[in-house]
Amino acid sequence: MPDIATLAVFCAATLALLVVPGPAVLFIVTRSVAQGRSAGLVSVLGVHAGSLVHVAAAALGVSALLAASATAFTVVKYAGVAYLVWLGLRKLLHRKAGEEGGAAPAIARHSRRRMFWEGFVVNVLNPKTAIFFLAFLPQFTDRHAGPIGPQILLLGALWIALGLLSDGAYALTSSALAGRIGRSARARRRLDVGTGVVYLGLAAVLTGEKA
Repeated sequence: MPDIATLAVFCAATLALLVVPGPAVLFIVTRSVAQGRSAGLVSVLGVHAGSLVHVAAAALGVSALLAASATAFTVVKYAGVAYLVWLGLRKLLHRKAGEEGGAAPAIARHSRRRMFWEGFVVNVLNPKTAIFFLAFLPQFTDRHAGPIGPQILLLGALWIALGLLSDGAYALTSSALAGRIGRSARARRRLDVGTGVVYLGLAAVLTGEKA
C-alpha cells in the first residue's frame, strides 16, 4: 500500500483538482440551482456512483499492464503526465465562445431517480473521465509496495470520498445562492486559467516522482 506521505500528497492533489469546476460540477450546480439542495445532493451521489466504474476500470487496466510489462506501466505513468500537461494548456489557451449576456435557458425539472441516473451516465460515459483516472491514479502507486490493483482501489476510494465532500459543498452553496448566480464570462475565464495552472503544476510535481 502507498505510504502515509504519498497518501497525503494524493489527497492534497485531489482536492486541488476537485475544487476547480469541471463538467460534473457544472451538472451538479445546474441541478442545485434549478431544483434545490436535495436535487444537487442526489446528483452528487449519481456522479460518484459513476466514479466507481472508472476506478474499477483503472485498477483492472493498470494491473494488466503491469503484469504484462513494467516498462509499459512506466510508459502509462509518463503518458499520464503528458495528458495533464495537455489539459492544462488546453484550459489556458481556451477561447471564450458564445458568452454574451442573456438569460440562462430554463432547465427541465426531473425526479430524484432520474437525476441520480443522469449524474451516473454523465460520469460513466465521459471518455475524458476514464482517461483521467487512468492517467492520474497510477502516478501515486509504487510497484514495490505491493499489487497495483488494490493501491488504485484505495486511491480511488479516497478520491470518491473527497469528491463527495467537495461536490456536496458545491451543491449546498449553489442551492443557497441560486437567486444570485448569473452568467459571468469573466468568472468562467478565471476558472479556466485556475484549472490550467492546477493541471500544469500537478504535472510538474509528478514528473519528479519516481516511476
